[in-house]
Amino acid sequence: MFKRPGYHGIAMIVDLDTGASSLEPIPETILRQYLGGTGLGAYLLNKYCPINTDPLGPENPLIFVTSPLVGTKITTSSKFAIVTKSPLTGFIGDSLASSYLATELKSCGFDALIIKGSCDRLSVLKIENHKIKLIEMKELTLKDVTDTENKIKNTFGKEYKVACIGPAGENMVRYASISSDGGRQAGRTGVGAVMGSKNLKAIAVKGSQHTEVNDPEKLDQIRLDMAKKSMGFGTEKYRNLGTISNISVFNRLEILPTNNFQFASFKGADSISGEKLHSQNYSGNAHCANCTIGCQHFMSTNDSGESTTGRIEYESGFALGSLLGISDPNMLIRASVLCDKLGLDTISTGVTIAWAIETMERGLLTQYSADHKLSFGDGESLIALIKSISDRKGLGDLLADGTMRASKKIGNNSEEWAMHVKGLEMPGYEPRGLKTMALALAVSTRGACHNRSSAYEADFSEKVDRQQISEDRGTITAQSEDFSAIIDSMIWCKFIRKAFNNFYQESVEVLNCITGWDVTIEELIKTGERINNSKKLFNIREGWERSDDKLPRRIFQDKLHTDSNENLSLSEQDLNKMIESYYNARDWNQDGTIPDSKIIELDLAQVFNSAHQEIQ
Repeated sequence: MFKRPGYHGIAMIVDLDTGASSLEPIPETILRQYLGGTGLGAYLLNKYCPINTDPLGPENPLIFVTSPLVGTKITTSSKFAIVTKSPLTGFIGDSLASSYLATELKSCGFDALIIKGSCDRLSVLKIENHKIKLIEMKELTLKDVTDTENKIKNTFGKEYKVACIGPAGENMVRYASISSDGGRQAGRTGVGAVMGSKNLKAIAVKGSQHTEVNDPEKLDQIRLDMAKKSMGFGTEKYRNLGTISNISVFNRLEILPTNNFQFASFKGADSISGEKLHSQNYSGNAHCANCTIGCQHFMSTNDSGESTTGRIEYESGFALGSLLGISDPNMLIRASVLCDKLGLDTISTGVTIAWAIETMERGLLTQYSADHKLSFGDGESLIALIKSISDRKGLGDLLADGTMRASKKIGNNSEEWAMHVKGLEMPGYEPRGLKTMALALAVSTRGACHNRSSAYEADFSEKVDRQQISEDRGTITAQSEDFSAIIDSMIWCKFIRKAFNNFYQESVEVLNCITGWDVTIEELIKTGERINNSKKLFNIREGWERSDDKLPRRIFQDKLHTDSNENLSLSEQDLNKMIESYYNARDWNQDGTIPDSKIIELDLAQVFNSAHQEIQ
């Protein structure tokens, strides 16, 4: 097996059915073409996931992937990706987290951990370098993520780093998350449900192998330079207020989704704004592993109820705040912390509950009304319903399958206000007011995702007119996706993206310094394109059709009547024009499939001819 600086050139494969493990080489050409993170994860998913596998079946692999930057101590580089077939969408599911688990996985001497099969009983996978052991721990049954991580560290040793699921994962809530480092969440696409389907409560990792670097002296200088840049203007928002600062900004711009995307501004926004939370609820900052920015802002309740403290991010503030009509900061803090402890993605939780509130208000959930009286602004019902979702009890059992499945089951046109794309619930960006973002949400391989592109940045700039539909939105979105693919594969934290003077040039310099390769800017740009095409190829083999690239019906049916008297709207015809421009920018066929010429150009032919042959 080869070993290139920055990599180990190995994937660790664990079969939970038998407890057996094996090491498989990852060719250097593959590492150079896919880098790591979500890129390498997409390649490995195509290779190890059989076609038409049940996402909650034993054959669906759960893949943890590091990157060449992990272990180098460059600021914001301690991140890992989890890639699997999503139980929400049936397409590619990937989620990222910043955590000391990333460096510990890398120090075990492999670049990816591929978990197949399922345990007979609830178990923990203990990993020390290449030594693998499955340990039954039924005493962790339905424990929250905090208690689980503490129990494992007390049992195995404080030096172990832990990734675990809460009750929601065990109960296979389709948007369950995986937690590490005291609550850092790999939240989206239901990776925790896949882990729960395998009867795997946690992985505990300890390693001692060093990651070699080709030019350590040059890397030391790069580390210092990046640390200085990370403290500049480009990250000021994250350091001072965190992402929760977007509440007041988006409300002012009238793009803050409210009451299940019925409105674009929230009268109670000031009460849950970053400014107000910091003045009344702030309790401290924290840094992710090897990070100089410190974007994590902890908030504590200050009412007469039980004291609660936790991280509050924008997406949680939108999904559990304005989207539900919740303006009580204490209730927002409690709901967000509860989701984290139970192992629930806050975005999918909030959006699914918003659908349930509106559906009940329309008289379509009468069979559940005896136990739940839902209404926008009702925080007490929110807490109770989050627990019911995690436990899969009553109405919670319906909602645990996500907005798409719940609305199909209830019917009566309730799909029209079910706010998801491909089954993944919408993030906190009003697409009628952010049309490039609307396109990105519609075409994303992950479903309604704000993190696999940064297309919304064009909407906030002077590059495009807020109201006009133009073909350049397709090119902007494709380039934004490829840019994000490089960030998520090297892996950089997205919060440092504006600290670069020239992102591709500086990323090439870092990558070559670590690996000793001679990657060019053009090659790196092509790598981003290859990664996104490989994700799309996975979706195509799993049944993707042109009709899957769409937005919820509400977006086309309702105009947003804003305080500024700007009637924001988006027609289905206009979205389809933008989608066509996106396909053209990607050199895809008119139906969104990928032509053979593009597969050959990106050197995907050999990979995906063999990708359907499962490695035993």
